[in-house]
Amino acid sequence: MTGMPTALRALATAAAAAALLVGVAVSPAPAQAPDRPVKAPEGFVALRAVDPTIIQEMRYTTAHTFLGERVDGYRQPVCILTRPAAQALHRAQQRLLRQGYSLKVYDCYRPQRAVDHFVRWAKDPDDQSMKGEFYPRVDKSRLFEDGYIAEKSGHSRGSTVDLTLVRLPALPTRPYRPGERLAPCFAPKSERFPDNSVDMGTGYDCFDTLSHTDDPRIQGVQRANRLFLKRTLAEVGFVNLPEEWWHFTHKPELFPDTYFDFPVDRRAVTGR
Repeated sequence: MTGMPTALRALATAAAAAALLVGVAVSPAPAQAPDRPVKAPEGFVALRAVDPTIIQEMRYTTAHTFLGERVDGYRQPVCILTRPAAQALHRAQQRLLRQGYSLKVYDCYRPQRAVDHFVRWAKDPDDQSMKGEFYPRVDKSRLFEDGYIAEKSGHSRGSTVDLTLVRLPALPTRPYRPGERLAPCFAPKSERFPDNSVDMGTGYDCFDTLSHTDDPRIQGVQRANRLFLKRTLAEVGFVNLPEEWWHFTHKPELFPDTYFDFPVDRRAVTGR
């Protein structure tokens, strides 16, 4: 009789272990977030494949942004656009080259995950590391209200581009050094972060009313440069955003109602 309790205990232990194993086996796997798209739909191209002469300085792949860091979704410094927008830039570039200028793009297609990164940053009042350059006169709490940041961007539809003009031959530009002294984006060109573009009155991504294309305080050569860029791009179907001298959208848009989220990566348009 002394062996029976031991045997029963052994059987009970084995049954419990089996039940535990069964429970592990049949428990549903935790839900996983759906994979984000990695391939661009038909209609998107790398700008370099359409016009390799256009200068590309893809800012959001670097730390020289109003966030002070590389932006989510920018894996490689490549300009991706809808084919009609890229072809229109090619036509504009051909005209500009004959006049001794080149286009330079700062940003092209922008994935929705990048816009989401902007929104998260804008909601963090403690992160103001780049205020001295990009928004010296704007309180960060007003970035949404004043329209500098939004939860959707036309860039995500693929036909919008941020760009400027460069006088040829193009001088090299030095890379940004994180932590370096910041100068206001509306300071005189000689004091701003060095850029090989012509003087547009402010730097790129300057959150200030001086960035409005037709701001009456911008006169002389600076105003002439803005109007030259605007006129050249209007001739090939681009419409300027009045609040940003650098922001243009090709019309009609190939995808007027779709906001894409594939990454900025050559493989998104080449497949390899």
